[in-house]
Amino acid sequence: MIDRAIPVAPRKVVASPKHASLGKRATEHLRRAILTGHYRPGERLVEDRLSEELGISRVPIREALRALAGDGLVEVRPNRGATVVALSEDAARDLVEVRAALEGLNARLAARHRQAAIVKELRRVLADGNAAARVQHVADLVRLNGEFHDKLAEAGRNATLWDVMRSLRERTSLVFARNTAARAVEDWDEHSQILAAVIDGDEELAALLSTRHVRRAGEAAASASIPSTPAASVKVAAAPHVRRPRR
Repeated sequence: MIDRAIPVAPRKVVASPKHASLGKRATEHLRRAILTGHYRPGERLVEDRLSEELGISRVPIREALRALAGDGLVEVRPNRGATVVALSEDAARDLVEVRAALEGLNARLAARHRQAAIVKELRRVLADGNAAARVQHVADLVRLNGEFHDKLAEAGRNATLWDVMRSLRERTSLVFARNTAARAVEDWDEHSQILAAVIDGDEELAALLSTRHVRRAGEAAASASIPSTPAASVKVAAAPHVRRPRR
């Protein structure tokens, strides 16, 4: 009698909700650390070291690195691991050029719709941004800058533009991270002018100011040297320590 192997359906692997949550938290921690300059362009992101730093296993770290690679902030190469993306001068210039044009369109649409609720939120972000600029708090400046432009995009009410801009903003943030603190006061003064044009419903002026804002930030970043401040001194909010799961 010949024994026949009984085919067994492959076991479906379901991601643990705990791992998914840790992966999301790790992603946001690393995103913030990259955009505030805690990890520099070209710097290796070693899984074991990150696991120790965040107090979690390597599985969510690996998930976070894949997510950030999809956003264009991290480069993952076989047998070489992950590194923070290092943009060439040409790539940085191209990103800034495209973002400048699209931010102009976005501000134009925001001025056209002038949604009162979002304008109120933008005023609040503007006040917080000016406060962060005065004390040169890099982590807050990065967060609030992203929030300002996200709210402006929401005011524009164009879902397609929103999707395109989300990834583009983060990638250009790698360029602007070189002088976030140095240009903080100018940045938020320009944000104030953009918002005033939006509130007035002046589409042409809002578009002009928004495009000019991105171009000036790009020019300043291109002429700025890489800060010599040690990474450890950069004000990055620490991720809450998580008890390491047993493996």
